[in-house]
Amino acid sequence: MPYANPKLRPVQTYFVEHRGRPAIMLRDPLQLSPNVMAVPQELGPLMALCDGTRDFNALRAALVVQAGINLSSQTLQQILDRFDENLLLDNERFARARIEALERYRALPHREPSSAGVSYPTDPAELRTLLDGFVNSARSNARHAVFPADGIRGLVCPHIDYARGGEVYAQVWNAAADAARQARRVILFGTDHMGSDGQVTLTRQNYATPWGSFPTDQYLISAIAAAIGDEAAFAEELNHIGEHSIELALVWLHYVRDGRPCELVPILCGGFHAFVSGEAQPDKHLPFSGTVSALREAVRTPGTLVIAAADLAHVGPAFGDLLPFDFLARMRLQMVDERLVECISRGSAQEFFAQVKSVQDKNRVCGLPPVYLALRLLANSTGQRLGYMQCPADEQAASWVSVCGVALT
Repeated sequence: MPYANPKLRPVQTYFVEHRGRPAIMLRDPLQLSPNVMAVPQELGPLMALCDGTRDFNALRAALVVQAGINLSSQTLQQILDRFDENLLLDNERFARARIEALERYRALPHREPSSAGVSYPTDPAELRTLLDGFVNSARSNARHAVFPADGIRGLVCPHIDYARGGEVYAQVWNAAADAARQARRVILFGTDHMGSDGQVTLTRQNYATPWGSFPTDQYLISAIAAAIGDEAAFAEELNHIGEHSIELALVWLHYVRDGRPCELVPILCGGFHAFVSGEAQPDKHLPFSGTVSALREAVRTPGTLVIAAADLAHVGPAFGDLLPFDFLARMRLQMVDERLVECISRGSAQEFFAQVKSVQDKNRVCGLPPVYLALRLLANSTGQRLGYMQCPADEQAASWVSVCGVALT
């Protein structure tokens, strides 16, 4: 039976060779389906046209008119069936699977580490050895700033994998070790790579690392939910399961605390597209203003540390740019990044946002939401840069991700 107005959900995509042909691999970011689906690259327009505005016959016609692709009804039906089987369509089947997954997630004792065994070892001893290596390397290279425990209110920390960004992680956590050890509560803003525009997403689940579990501060979670609306606050809670940004910063926090937990407020922050490309202002947006208001008193309490788990630019063909980023392009990128770090160091959320908006976020600063919210929360702070790197994002060294570390005092 033909599908009525099929709509493809937001999915993770990878361009690969599959059976000798260019293909697009599709993965469910919520991991409701364990499968990865390969779609021939020439059928990419089909994915764009599956936006819920066309019924089955209109979808076939649009493929012919807009992309010159003439699929038989049987072939189109088979492709949509595979989308459906892999829970990639926004329909009733996906809705049921989502509810069931949310119930399973909330029944767990904690949110399981999703990057363990991928970005870092699952074994606690092996993980400590890995992070010790980054820390010792940073110290031996004389890149070792240290702040007293009462000197740091917040941090900007990368969320890139450790293999590429370990040096900057070490510089950040070397400097903040005393503050991290003495923190009684940590408010951690992370980029939600699959989050909706303007979304703030909470969870009541505790967060685990290989060394144990951080208890979530239920009082502050409830305060934020009351300020922005319970339904909105938890609408995309499942994104916490597979999102790595909070987790990769939290592992370092647990490491410098020698495995001792503290209370945690884990907050995922969705995209800023509406604010960067339109006239809407983030300071007037209820999910942001409500979150900041609900947390304002907490940051005045001694022992509260605010962390923005945030990377900077994502540039080059791997991220949609036509041309590779050569040495000169990377030098220009560094100058742009340095202006952003200066805005962070002045503690100005508005300047930081304005700087990104002025170029329509052409460098894809995926840390914009968490840094903006951390700076809003830590009003009147000043910062000191702790580290900066450009990390390769493809084998051709044509695409790059930039990361930085900043201590906010």
